[in-house]
Amino acid sequence: MAKVKIITDSTADIPSSIVEELDITVVPLKVLFGEETFEDGVDINATQFYEKLASEQVIPTTSQPTPYQFEEVYKEVAREEETQIISIHLSAKLSGTYQSAFIAKDMVKDQIDVTVVDSKRASYAIGIIVVEVARLAKSGATKEQCLTRLDELLSTSVIYFMVDTLEFLQKNGRIGKASALFGSLLKIKPILSLNSDGEVFPFDKVRGQKKALAKVYDFFDKDFGTQPIHVGISHANAMDVATEIMLEMKSRFNVKSDIITEIGPVIGAHVGPGAIAVTVALAK
Repeated sequence: MAKVKIITDSTADIPSSIVEELDITVVPLKVLFGEETFEDGVDINATQFYEKLASEQVIPTTSQPTPYQFEEVYKEVAREEETQIISIHLSAKLSGTYQSAFIAKDMVKDQIDVTVVDSKRASYAIGIIVVEVARLAKSGATKEQCLTRLDELLSTSVIYFMVDTLEFLQKNGRIGKASALFGSLLKIKPILSLNSDGEVFPFDKVRGQKKALAKVYDFFDKDFGTQPIHVGISHANAMDVATEIMLEMKSRFNVKSDIITEIGPVIGAHVGPGAIAVTVALAK
């Protein structure tokens, strides 16, 4: 029976210990500070990124892997034995990463069985799905079984996130300058999510983080109630807040598994320090 291998990209923000445990292959995106280029998770980690962000005047930009990079990864992963690949990536509405992977799939179609998936998500909202599917693959599940579980997770997982400042979303073209200024002056805390197309949209707006979090808990209560769930919290240099939220989630909900992870350089370049994302997926 063919071995199923899971590939994702660095924006999934999966801790390295889990990547190693589940034999997940991670393709890095790049973050650029002016003329300096770093591979996400290779040349620069989250801690180094936020330190550099605080000391630099320039707002960093990001770029996706090339189709050639994905082609090389697919060939390397499938080199030693009969292998089927599921390649799960950052929302195509937020990056060209999915498109690069899809082009590479076509380049190797006569040699390797590759399925490329647009997660329509970002950060650990991708990671929570990748980890679940990778666990299934490691247990010996077939590709069809992995894809069935993947579809279930895509249809039931939910992400809400908040940013500490609207500056980065504005400068990266996610919201207008007037909206950013208005929100900052009034201390508006937008609760953001990703719609069915994988685009960022404002789910709700409140004043202050406490009220925002109370709303998020209410949303999850309506979405999941007492059902068993997996919870992933990713944060941009805000571990204390992430820890408090996880304690609250575990006290309120039927949490089957939980993880706190850092928002890496590429997603961090778009949301800025202080951002918090809470992802919930229905457990089996």
